[in-house]
Amino acid sequence: MLTSYLSTISLVSTTQLTIVLIITAVIFILFIAVAVIKMYKLKAENKKLIDSNIYKSELEKSYEDFTDGHLYDNTHMK
Repeated sequence: MLTSYLSTISLVSTTQLTIVLIITAVIFILFIAVAVIKMYKLKAENKKLIDSNIYKSELEKSYEDFTDGHLYDNTHMK
C-alpha cells in the first residue's frame, strides 16, 4: 500500500525526467560544439596574423642591439 501511495504522489515521472535530461544534454553539446568551432577559427586567424609581414616587421623593429650603447666602448673593436 505504501508503494502504491508513493507512486501516485510522485511529482515527476521517469519519462519526463528523461526528456528533461536529454534536452539539457543536447543544449550542452551545442555549447561545446560552438566553443570548439570558435577555438579553431581563432587559432587559424592567429596563425594568419603571425605569418603576415606586418607582424614580422614589427617584431624585427622591436629588437634593438644594446651592445652598441654608451656603456660599452666598441670604438676600438671596429
